[in-house]
Amino acid sequence: MKLKKILGLGLAAVILVSAVGCSSSKWEKDSVDAADSSEDKKIVVGASATPHAEILEEIKPLVEAKGYELDVKIFDDYVLPNTALDEGSLDANYFQHVPYLEETVAQKGYKLTYTAKVHLEPMGVYSEKIKKLDELNDGAKIAIPNDPTNGSRAIQLLADNGLIKVADKEILTVKDVTENAKNIEIVEVEAPQLPTVLADVDAAVINTNYALSANLNPTKDAIAIESADSPYSNILACREDNKDSEKVKVLTEALTSKEAKAFIEEEYQGSIIPSF
Repeated sequence: MKLKKILGLGLAAVILVSAVGCSSSKWEKDSVDAADSSEDKKIVVGASATPHAEILEEIKPLVEAKGYELDVKIFDDYVLPNTALDEGSLDANYFQHVPYLEETVAQKGYKLTYTAKVHLEPMGVYSEKIKKLDELNDGAKIAIPNDPTNGSRAIQLLADNGLIKVADKEILTVKDVTENAKNIEIVEVEAPQLPTVLADVDAAVINTNYALSANLNPTKDAIAIESADSPYSNILACREDNKDSEKVKVLTEALTSKEAKAFIEEEYQGSIIPSF
């Protein structure tokens, strides 16, 4: 009888431990599921400060109305946002145009794509020394972005305005200048630094986002500007494996909404043009 009692108590203890173990495991699983669910409702997007992050801040209520939190990470260069997207620390990024994305994919092998063209930032030529391009002296220095696609875009803009002649190629470099009547020296500079070197050169070809950050308005301050039919619309980029995810769909819809279009047109007064 005593032995039965001892065995009974032992069995009860085992059952209790098992129950506690199951309860603990279930609690931990529920906690992990809850955390995953909470994290699943956050959309992390990388962006340049101007105008991309500003536009994203404006459409946050549209994203929140779909049950998601929009977390905007600001980058001040053109390399890290694609690296972070490829590595998975971002769900999407919004800072670049199609040719730049294609060039990055070709060079790095990233599995990146895009869902929508959002806006065009016409690249402009700026100067603190002249008011018109024909005022440039022989041997003038013009700074351009040093990345391949934006550098090519800048060289084409100079050619379109008659300063140089270039080879018939899709991606241009300084080596593709075939005629240079004014012996213009083209200086390649990191894109974010172009506004800061403006005082040291005769002119600089600057991306609109960096121009706006330096209080330069493309429609008012540029002495030459890209035409509206430029192929360089800025896009919402994502990975190939999350292109059809609910997060990316929600963000795409918000960035191409009538509210986003109205904000771009009113806020930037033609210096940035909706592409949808």
